[in-house]
Amino acid sequence: MQIMMIGHSTLLIETDGQRVVTDPYFGTWGNPAFRRLTPPARTREELRDVNLVLLSHNHWDHVDRRFFGSLSRTIPVVTSNQTTWLTKGQGAQNVIGLNVWESREFGNLKITAVPARHTAIATGFVLQSENKQVYFAGDTYYGPFMKTIGNRFQLLVALMPVTTYRLPMTMGEQGAVYAVQDLSPKVVIPIHLGIRPRFPLLRTNNTPEGFERRLREAKLETKVVILKDGETWSL
Repeated sequence: MQIMMIGHSTLLIETDGQRVVTDPYFGTWGNPAFRRLTPPARTREELRDVNLVLLSHNHWDHVDRRFFGSLSRTIPVVTSNQTTWLTKGQGAQNVIGLNVWESREFGNLKITAVPARHTAIATGFVLQSENKQVYFAGDTYYGPFMKTIGNRFQLLVALMPVTTYRLPMTMGEQGAVYAVQDLSPKVVIPIHLGIRPRFPLLRTNNTPEGFERRLREAKLETKVVILKDGETWSL
């Protein structure tokens, strides 16, 4: 298994012959309120041949209409069952909706939708493959549901946001520490790092390094792997 950081919350997970991309977003400018810090490490064209797409929610920085439009109808886009209509409207053709705690198998890869709490309807996912379990949080605040996720799964890796802005749209450093306490993953790979508010008053001093420092202060042994765009973590 290996996980490549494409940028922001877009990752390429390769496991047991399957290539999975999360929250595809290949825009390079951002929007009037947020700018993208660096271009994605891979282009839309380079990832058109993935086997599966996981979509946590439908915000602009997690959805790429051009990418969806370029995908073959045979490639499933898995998302919350409550937002399949919206995902189809954003260009995805083969949309599969899952309810919370519902699972679906794609070859030797099992995907389970798990709770998330965000400013939009959202879901997280647990991927099970090669006897390993990976949690992709998407955008979420910390919540008591993470204790349930931690009890149901023995997580090798948690892919989750660890920084935030004003107004907060994900959990920040301290919330991420609480999440680690509940989830008990062996490794955390921070995500949602690829955009920054254009207005200084909306920024905070939260960083992945600050999150790691708080983990150590809390006496937690979970390893933090900070991936730059284009870098890969391999088991």
